[in-house]
Amino acid sequence: MFWRERSTQVESFDSGARPLAEIAAGYRQLARANRAFFFSHPFVLHLPRLLGAEQCRSLTLLDVGAGDGLLGRRLEAWAARRGWRWEVTNLDANPQALQLNPGARNVTGSALALPFPEAHFDVVIASQMTHHLADAEVALHFRELWRVARRAVMVSDLHRNLFLLSLVWLGSWPLGFSPTIRRDAVISVQRGFRLDEWRRQAEAAGIPSSRVWLYAATRIMLAARKPA
Repeated sequence: MFWRERSTQVESFDSGARPLAEIAAGYRQLARANRAFFFSHPFVLHLPRLLGAEQCRSLTLLDVGAGDGLLGRRLEAWAARRGWRWEVTNLDANPQALQLNPGARNVTGSALALPFPEAHFDVVIASQMTHHLADAEVALHFRELWRVARRAVMVSDLHRNLFLLSLVWLGSWPLGFSPTIRRDAVISVQRGFRLDEWRRQAEAAGIPSSRVWLYAATRIMLAARKPA
């Protein structure tokens, strides 16, 4: 069954270059889903808990697999409402996706070989990105996040379970997904992770004292703080 083993099926959204208009339409649909599932909430809730509110007043963040930069914009706006200053750099392998976020701090690059020196950002995050990787790549991905983080890493992705699969399928209709995005959304859940899988990957990546937990029955979270 799919919850015992990740799918290796590739999402259409990951397959090669497509017209910018098609990419933009896809991200508009994904944005509706992300807002409906409160995709920024794990970060605004748990980063202050992980670092302490005082340490969160001024942060540089790297969002790996940022796509069109929606998460970074929401995090910066959330912090600004509290009088904090968060500066998010958006990294994605697809330069066309970054074109949808003009004027931002955008970098084209691989999640497996981040083009930054060690401890370059206060916090490194990734949201719904890791499931696009093969099993053999996940530990390297985690290791790269840890390498360029100065204070902490926090990763959120899909928890592979029947409840989320049903929720995504049923929700895709009122959210107005195209058939392609609906198919990709289902594949995304099937490519998601279980808790023990991420714990093994974090250990293989050499991330000490990492915490892996289930969030809202739909997402799997990993967080780790670097020693002071």
